[in-house]
Amino acid sequence: MVKLEALDGEKAKRLAELFSAFSDPSRLRIISALASNELNVNALAELVGLSKSATSHQLRVLRQMRLVSTNKVGRQVFYRLDDEHIKALYLHGLDHITHA
Repeated sequence: MVKLEALDGEKAKRLAELFSAFSDPSRLRIISALASNELNVNALAELVGLSKSATSHQLRVLRQMRLVSTNKVGRQVFYRLDDEHIKALYLHGLDHITHA
């Protein structure tokens, strides 16, 4: 069992930054699309209804936050969630808001 204690300043800052990624609707739509698929920018932009430029910008933010990683295949760059924790956070949040 995990022992709960108050966060130190650095951990609190890093956790706040993580949750800030989930505070933007465009980033959430990208995370939702990547929760089940690895996609390139063109497919992702079309799927979430954003311009390629806006999608690229949000992907850059998500990469800097280490929530999204890339897989280069030839000249194509595919994006995916960095790990299962990101998917789990998204799914838990979705479950929370849809819980009756």
